[in-house]
Amino acid sequence: MGHSQEVETRYRWVILALAVLAVFGALGLSRFSYTSILPFMQDGLRLSNSQAGGLATANLAGYMTMAILGGALASRFGPRYVISGGLLLASLGMVITGMAGSYSLALGGRFLSGIGAAGASVPGHTMATMWFPVTRRALSAGTAATGCSVGLVVVGPLIPFLMERWGPEGWRRTWLVLAAAVAVIALIALLGIRNRPHARHQVPRPSERDRPAGWRRIYFSPRVWHLGVVYFLFGFAYMAYLTFFTKRLIADVGYTAEKAGTLFMILGWASLACGILWGWVADRIGRGRAMTLILLLQTLSYSLFALSQRQSALVASALLFGITAWGVPAIMAALCSDLVGPRMAPAAYGFLTVFHGLGQATGPYVAGKLADALTTFTTSYLMAAGVALCGALGIAAYRRVGTRAEDVPRPEDLPGHECPPGATLAGQPADQPSLDPSASR
Repeated sequence: MGHSQEVETRYRWVILALAVLAVFGALGLSRFSYTSILPFMQDGLRLSNSQAGGLATANLAGYMTMAILGGALASRFGPRYVISGGLLLASLGMVITGMAGSYSLALGGRFLSGIGAAGASVPGHTMATMWFPVTRRALSAGTAATGCSVGLVVVGPLIPFLMERWGPEGWRRTWLVLAAAVAVIALIALLGIRNRPHARHQVPRPSERDRPAGWRRIYFSPRVWHLGVVYFLFGFAYMAYLTFFTKRLIADVGYTAEKAGTLFMILGWASLACGILWGWVADRIGRGRAMTLILLLQTLSYSLFALSQRQSALVASALLFGITAWGVPAIMAALCSDLVGPRMAPAAYGFLTVFHGLGQATGPYVAGKLADALTTFTTSYLMAAGVALCGALGIAAYRRVGTRAEDVPRPEDLPGHECPPGATLAGQPADQPSLDPSASR
């Protein structure tokens, strides 16, 4: 190994740390903090519940608007400027939200934050896969996804602490403090990220895959659309579970708010290492097998939450969800690299994120409608379990199809533009985790 290659090998760990930091800033601080700040912000601006929901919808709308564009820009120009620019946009949106004196201005701030969050998090999830060998792609993507869990762990205790110190109007200062933190992360990303190995701060000339034919292989690929449907089902079920988690415990089970909060904290801590865990599992047993197992465990989690009011069952449900929470997004990021190559992975992942966002928007709405009609959340959670099971069956069907030669990344899409040792004539590394359940490792 030459000196230059050894330096690049060591720098991959810096890239991985920056990926975690980018996801932490884009989602953990910019997006997840809204839930904790909302009660104080709602009182300060005198917002109705529907207006509070509208702010969340605006953020999701901005996120979905930018998901495709952000991924495509990162594939075309590299992740450095896209991630740092996205974080700056998210920071600006948080400043606007914190200074808003009206609902309409807060709406614009949350929409802008969503745009920036997508611009940073989509390439942030896939950036590290370009620096690691194919047998560690899922692990690297899973590690990047831990930025979400770190966000939950940090924001949970931080925001109540700040609000206690600053009083009722402290929500404004809290938004400004978080915005400053995201802006610092943007600067760190700008200084530290390299677009790809062997190209410090350079954008290489586009390969054939970057030209229109390559883009069509993403947006018109039946395999990518198949993954999109599975990602929709996952988003539908998991957001329905999370949205009414506390409400179900208080209204149906009789928990106090404090006891429900404790169970939610257990869920958050359980999710801390789930991305790394399932990335490692996917690299060992295959992407499809790992994702099927995740969705089956989530089916069990939702079923326990629906059918039992025993504390042991509810804790088991929270733990099962926590240890699987970010596994599917991590494996999806790795699958994108497998199918279209690391260079085009952000574009494919951004496209799939739109399906995921639609699922997140639809799941809570349908679950809420069912709960209103039946005055209980039992049916809503049984529905979530059924949808997750459909997702497991969907990815199992995807695995049976196998990998077509035209879906395999070409050598020029691999780091260093080198075909790895043991590559087949189709260009697929022999050690690539298989999607076929009949294949043995």
